[in-house]
Amino acid sequence: MSDFDSNPFADPDLNNPFKPPPGSVKMPNVPNTQPAIMKPTEEHPAYTQIAKEHALAQAELLKRQEELERKAAELDRREREMQSLSQHGRKNNWPPLPSNFPVGPCFYQDFSVDIPVEFQKTVKLMYYLWMFHAVTLFLNIFGCLAWFCVDSARAVDFGLSILWFLLFTPCSFVCWYRPLYGAFRSDSSFRFFVFFFVYICQFAVHVLQAAGFHNWAALFTASAVISLVMFKKVHGLYRTTGASFEKAQQEFATGVMSNKTVQTAAANAASTAASSAAQNAFKGNQI
Repeated sequence: MSDFDSNPFADPDLNNPFKPPPGSVKMPNVPNTQPAIMKPTEEHPAYTQIAKEHALAQAELLKRQEELERKAAELDRREREMQSLSQHGRKNNWPPLPSNFPVGPCFYQDFSVDIPVEFQKTVKLMYYLWMFHAVTLFLNIFGCLAWFCVDSARAVDFGLSILWFLLFTPCSFVCWYRPLYGAFRSDSSFRFFVFFFVYICQFAVHVLQAAGFHNWAALFTASAVISLVMFKKVHGLYRTTGASFEKAQQEFATGVMSNKTVQTAAANAASTAASSAAQNAFKGNQI
């Protein structure tokens, strides 16, 4: 029945609510000219690069801030320890000898108090290297003793091994390790140059001992190789400290002029020269 009820002559536009009224002007079809909008997931490459650089710069600033805070805490700790030492006295603690020993310690050594944090590891390694050097000289005595027991003509080598241990062990500690310790402690250019000079001489001795002239010595070879590696490491740190030969000369001149013995000798020499000049002038007036 729906087919009979529908009116085939009815105008479909009469029932269209969106049809414009008669007489109105029909608007032309205008294309959609709205600007394209980027999706939220899309980013401009330049903005991405700037964001990455900003993140890297911020991370670098945070790293530097943490490093500065760590150094400030270390300086504060060292200052408290120095104040404590000044109040209670700075007593020598090396070598660590028993309290009832007839001879007391000769040096004060504390890496955490004297040496800046960035140099502590290197100075400790040099201290261990000196200990390895001393142990090598000590074991060399037993090696030369065993050689002497087999060949009596090696008595001289056995005697020299004892002399090297008794002489080079304390001399190496005083002549190159302590100057290195003092150089990093007080940023002294003069101590650095003393260390380099003596250390190079010891390295040459290590090479000769490693050659053995007739036989190969493993421990002296290892000591020579490690000494060369540590020399390069210390020299690299030395270049970052701002030390120079000119500063070493100034420190030497200042140290010599501030020495009481030198001051006394200079005063005596000046007094003698003034007295001689006065006597000569008096004799000249008499003539």
